[in-house]
Amino acid sequence: MSGEFELIEAITAELPTNDRVTLGAGDDAAALRLEGEAVVSTDVLVENVHFKRAWSSAHDVGRKSVAVNVSDIEAMGAIPVAVVVALAFPKDLDRQWVLDFAAGVKQECATANVALVGGDLSSSSIIVVNVTALGDLAGRRPVTRAGARPGDIVAVRGSLGWSAAGLVALSRGFRSPKDVVRAALCPDVPYGQGVVAAEAGATAMMDVSDGLIQDLGHLARRSGVAIDVRSDTLEVADPMQRVGAATGKDPLGFVLDGGEDYALVATFPRPADVPCGWRVVGEVREGAGVTVDGEPYEAHGWDHLA
Repeated sequence: MSGEFELIEAITAELPTNDRVTLGAGDDAAALRLEGEAVVSTDVLVENVHFKRAWSSAHDVGRKSVAVNVSDIEAMGAIPVAVVVALAFPKDLDRQWVLDFAAGVKQECATANVALVGGDLSSSSIIVVNVTALGDLAGRRPVTRAGARPGDIVAVRGSLGWSAAGLVALSRGFRSPKDVVRAALCPDVPYGQGVVAAEAGATAMMDVSDGLIQDLGHLARRSGVAIDVRSDTLEVADPMQRVGAATGKDPLGFVLDGGEDYALVATFPRPADVPCGWRVVGEVREGAGVTVDGEPYEAHGWDHLA
């Protein structure tokens, strides 16, 4: 491993940027030009908790670290603007791993159209990544989890269950089906759709990181409503069915409980308000909690401290 400053110089070459960055990496802090209120979110990815080097390449980890953070900005109905990335790693880690990680970060930033404006390096016994993402509401109010009302339509944009199926496959030593394994290693975030939903009049929104039912439970509690999901509207794709058949698991469970797909789920006042490409999956009702086909459902989504 080369020295810290030589490594920083290599990482910061040709950083992704955009027209909102007035001062990029190289000083003690970056400067951004925003049109409205700023939104900010941060996430930590810890080796052997959020990724395993035996499964994920450094490039995968770099991409995922950006994707999961920018997804939070999308979920607020904001325009993603910039990220800062802090990386801690063992001193004996191969230098190429860090460079490949940085390349993955840059690729996902370019895909999400966000600038990489700085970060930090440190040593650690395991790899730890912390990313902070910034967004611009551009004069709109944030779309929170607290705005759903009875009669609203629940809709999803993005994949559900693919990452969970991929994780089960990897845990059993499989590297296929390739589509679900790829989803487990790096999510396919529906970039740009948070603003689309906000402009369409979404009353509440969040990303699906811990499982559809569990996350809808958070939204229902914050909004003081009940939500019913219709299972016949949910896509259980062939790769998930194959994983379920091979492992004895119900593939619908991947869709209902699987997290880390980072789809967006939102509520809209009327069916006509649901944007093109979003899938209607349920409705908001009076009451509390989340049901599936009108029946109680015990969520088995992710809980870091469980």
